[in-house]
Order: sequence, then C-alpha cells, then structure tokens
Amino acid sequence: MSLQFAYWAPNVSGGLVISNIPQKTGWSFEDNKRYAQIAEKSGFDYVLIQTRFLASYGAENQLEAAALASALAASTEKLNLITAVLPGLWHPGVMAKIISTIDHISNGRAAINIVSGWFKGEFTAYGEPWLEHDERYRRSEEFIEILRGLWTEDEFTYRGDFYQINNAPLKPKPVKTPKIFQGGNSRAAKEMAGRVSDVYFMNGGSLEEIKKQIDEVRALREANGKGPIEFGVNGFVIVRDTEEEAKQVLREIVEQANHEAVQGFQESVKQAGKSTEEKEGMWANSTYEDLIQYNDGFKTGLIGTAEQVADRIIELKKIGVNIVLTGFLHYDEDLQAFGEKVIPLVREKEAKLQLQNV
Repeated sequence: MSLQFAYWAPNVSGGLVISNIPQKTGWSFEDNKRYAQIAEKSGFDYVLIQTRFLASYGAENQLEAAALASALAASTEKLNLITAVLPGLWHPGVMAKIISTIDHISNGRAAINIVSGWFKGEFTAYGEPWLEHDERYRRSEEFIEILRGLWTEDEFTYRGDFYQINNAPLKPKPVKTPKIFQGGNSRAAKEMAGRVSDVYFMNGGSLEEIKKQIDEVRALREANGKGPIEFGVNGFVIVRDTEEEAKQVLREIVEQANHEAVQGFQESVKQAGKSTEEKEGMWANSTYEDLIQYNDGFKTGLIGTAEQVADRIIELKKIGVNIVLTGFLHYDEDLQAFGEKVIPLVREKEAKLQLQNV
C-alpha cells in the first residue's frame, strides 16, 4: 500500500513551533481554505484539524475543529478531513451527528481523531472534571464505541461508566463509516488502539522508537483478535536546497524559542504524565528542543534536502508507517514545495522498492 500524507492544519495562531521566529503561516479560515486547496492539488491525502479551547504554548486564537472541517468540506474535493475531538468537552452522540453531517457535505471524506487530553486547564475552565490519565482513556474508548454504534446500527443503546445511550437513532448515516484516529504513547493509549481504533498516531521519534510502538500495538491487536491497524507518525519538515541550509533553519527556530511558552507546555504535559500507570506520559523523553515542536516533530528527521527527506520517509515505510503527518514553518511556501519536490520522489522510491520485493 502506498504511503499517505497528512498535514496539520494551522487553525491555532502561532504556527507549528513554539518560537518567535517569523513564520509565513496564517490561522484564519481563508488561510486554512487556501492551504487545503493547495494540499489536495499537491498530493496530500489528509488534513488533521487541531482541537484547542484555551491559549497554550502561545496559541492565543483557536478555530474550532469540527466547524472548520465542515467549512473545508465544502471548499475541497478530495482531501480527507480529520476532526480532532476532546471527549469530556463533547458528547459522543452529538459528535457522531456532526461527523456524519461533515461526511455528507464532503461525500465520504470525514474522519475523527480522539484526543484524550493533556491540558487540565481546558477542562476545568469549561466546568468539566479533570480525570486521571487512564480514566481519560477509558472515557475515550466508550466515546469511540458509541460513535461506531450510532454510525452502524439503526438504533443504539449503550451502558457505560461515562455515557448512557437509550435506543438512539442517527440519520442519515455517514456516506461511509469514518476512520477513527487516536494518539498517545502510554500503555493505556496502546491498549485502546489494540481494541477500538483504526489508526494510531505517534509523536515523532527515531526509527527504533517508532518501530517499538508499532510492534507493541500490533501485538495487542493480535492478542485481542482484532484486524490490522494503520500507523501514522508526526514529522516537522524543513526542506531546503542543501542539508546545511535546512539545519540552519532548525537552529534559528530553536535559538528564537518562546522560552516561557515552552516551559509552560513542558509543565502541563509533565503533570498530565504523572497520572499514568507508568508515571510518565507522551512527552516523557522529550528534551526542551523537542518540545519547541509540540509533537516531537524534529525527532523524526525530516530535515534536509528533498532527496534526504524522501529517503527518510521510505525508511519509515519499511518499519510499518502508513501515514506521514507533516508540519511546516512557512505554510505559504513549504506545503506546496513538499508536494512538488518530496511526494513525487517518495512515489518513485516506493515503485523501486516494490520491484525489489517482487
């Protein structure tokens, strides 16, 4: 199967790095509409629309993910739209209806990413209880089970610890059942992926770190008698004419980091991780530099010439990655450049790889 490409929608202000470096990246609807139309013409398969309700890591303004997905659905033709959702701030029955509606607007291009939550302030500010880490994943699993039930059954009843559904219908059903994505590095996250999700998103990391997670989740799927699951990995992309130019851009991002915002993010994720069974969370092994790109995107190594980045992506494919989730410094320039320079190289290398494996 060919690799698929996704990009983070910059629907929060401040871009994809916690840095004061000037960025040619907008966060408005018109900006995101333009990026989505560029992306689908440039070979991207998905856009992941972030969920944020409060300013964090310097992101003062945030467009709501489902509302933006609905608008982009009407503004695009091919791009698959992944709406990120926080259980606890949304009811699963309401979200099932919203995603089904987006699926009709887009003619079958809706998907959902279940974000169990790391930012306590978002929940307490909106009057919702802040659950312990593993309880948040239990709630997310119930959320997913209700989504699937409402999308596939004429009437659905559910009795859980967090949600109750009573002979509820949902019409119209989605054009096709939307894919369910999730993230998380903890044992609880992996176990949930082993039972209910379609795609497991991973933070950036080395090839060894990524392969270890893939192997763990595959083993859990097998133990639970579940079918295959897809794997996505985050990577921040810096493609320049030379490797040194690309590395210099990275140095400038780090040198101009917003120290206060990075520290605040570091403290928030540290507190969230302390409540895991392992007493460490998704960013447990992240350095200060890693956290400047808030999903460890630097660690994936998509920094260099187009050829070098394409080669690295092929290495990701070899260890089992299905979807490469990209972020950029200058969306006004880098999104299209990636589609024009890197994706065609990856397709050429995939074809050669396939011939070698025949």
